[in-house]
Amino acid sequence: MARKLLILAAVFGMLGVILGAFGAHGLKEQVSEKMLANWNTGVFYHLIHTLAIFGTALASARLRKNTVVLAGWFFAAGILIFSGSLYTMVLTGKTWLGAITPIGGVSLIVGWLLLCIGAWAWKPEQVNS
Repeated sequence: MARKLLILAAVFGMLGVILGAFGAHGLKEQVSEKMLANWNTGVFYHLIHTLAIFGTALASARLRKNTVVLAGWFFAAGILIFSGSLYTMVLTGKTWLGAITPIGGVSLIVGWLLLCIGAWAWKPEQVNS
């Protein structure tokens, strides 16, 4: 499972950079400052939580904690829903999509909670050599 999360982090990281560059260069003259700010918020959360997925991949490889793995998948869902809804809203102009964004935010919060639970339950002697 750690391998899948690591691959997912790599793909999400690449996409985050591409989408950030697209926003800075391709959207700057096409959308309002408010919409560009929404895009940038999506990219910011996208990239931060890509690093969180990377961290859960590394931690799950050593700890083999289901809660840590699950945290990674909640981070992925959060990126797709939170950032994805913002990207779609900016590209389509359909501002009602902003109502979906908090669902992604809750997914990101659950990911952090699960990571905390996994770390709390971890005992150093559980580390695989």
